[in-house]
Amino acid sequence: MPYFDAASAAPLHPVARQALLAALDDGWADPSRLYREGRKARMLLDAAREAAAEAVGCRADELTFTPSGTRAVHAGVSGALAGRRRTGRHLIVSAVEHSSVLHSAEVFETEGGAVAQVPVGRTGAVEVGSYEAALRPDTALACLQSANHEVGTVQPVAEVAEVCRTAGVPLLVDAAQSLGWGRVEGGWSLLTASAHKWGGPAGVGLLVVRKGVRFAVQGASDERESGRAPGFENLPAIVAAAASLRAVRAEAEQEAVRLRELTARIRVRVPELVEDVEVVGDPERRLPGIVTFSCLYVDGETLLHELDREGFSVSSGSSCTSSTLTPSHVLKAMGVLSEGNVRVSLPAGTAEGDVERFLAVLPGVVAGVREKLGAPVPTATVHAAEVVVDSLGKRCPIPVIELAKVIGTVPVGGRVRVLSDDEAARLDIPAWCEMRGQEYEGEEKAERGTAYLVRRLS
Repeated sequence: MPYFDAASAAPLHPVARQALLAALDDGWADPSRLYREGRKARMLLDAAREAAAEAVGCRADELTFTPSGTRAVHAGVSGALAGRRRTGRHLIVSAVEHSSVLHSAEVFETEGGAVAQVPVGRTGAVEVGSYEAALRPDTALACLQSANHEVGTVQPVAEVAEVCRTAGVPLLVDAAQSLGWGRVEGGWSLLTASAHKWGGPAGVGLLVVRKGVRFAVQGASDERESGRAPGFENLPAIVAAAASLRAVRAEAEQEAVRLRELTARIRVRVPELVEDVEVVGDPERRLPGIVTFSCLYVDGETLLHELDREGFSVSSGSSCTSSTLTPSHVLKAMGVLSEGNVRVSLPAGTAEGDVERFLAVLPGVVAGVREKLGAPVPTATVHAAEVVVDSLGKRCPIPVIELAKVIGTVPVGGRVRVLSDDEAARLDIPAWCEMRGQEYEGEEKAERGTAYLVRRLS
């Protein structure tokens, strides 16, 4: 069964498995003890730290192993903010950061801090000038991912790091998605990553704090990992994480070329094979294995289930696939279509034949989902050149389907007023207008929900 969700968790690399099994025999003792078994465990831990530091491009004593990438982010953000409390209580993040960064920002805000969220364009990339404009005399920390986890867009980290360095502000980089492909360039100050993203075992994160960065550990700590990750180290997993990082880096250059060709093929052929599709993310500055697209008039959850039935494991940022019924914050920030969203993230070693079979299966799956949803007869009232579509209580993608069905019933220059109480409509109706060459006029408060105004141009 082709597994196309490596951005969530990459399959365990063979080297990670071998190292894990070997370390279970030799790395079970307490590395802080001075007897033989402890010394052997300490040697394994030190070697793993040296290997991971070499891969990151930092000193071994700057790198801490944490219980997860999320824990690394939380510890890094809180520690850096606390260390620079005298400078101020202002934090900068991008609108498309991983939820672990945004949740850390929320906590900081509830504790009285100020948070500036830098917007992105339709490709998902930030503008360096936007970070520069967000900097203030009281800015304590800035955060920027190296590459986006949902659409694969690579961020201008080196340029933003230089802007921050000039202002004397440390930059924390979430490198979870990119570290397996190479070092993060530029003068960043803190870095986090997660082993299960590059084929290591789950439960191992990296936190790097450069020398000279003011940092104050928050919460209870002990003598382990410089006090930044208290508790007994999961040494076998740490050894496996470091070994697999070295292994995937050795394969990265050649594998990146192959995966880029496969994802480029998907980006080009999906719109050719399926009507009403928007491929999102930067077409050039992107990670090798991620490609994301959204399909109009499709329920994202149903689409994922149908692809699973055909043997393909993919993920989605559609609101229909989440318990909150709100679209992905990444797609929302980009202003792109969210309904029927599919993220394909190819793991190393993906066979060309599996990609070809995915492309062969996808059109029929999408057509089947659209047919299953049907074309609901909208509740519409005609008032001269305006049609009111009542989609209250209906979830994605029904409001857009009903809009598409009635747009032809008004004359050119006429208007459709779509009533909806689904948060996804705020994103998907403007995206539909851009795709179909119609004019989105904005939204108005309605007696119930929101009225979205669309003027017919053609």
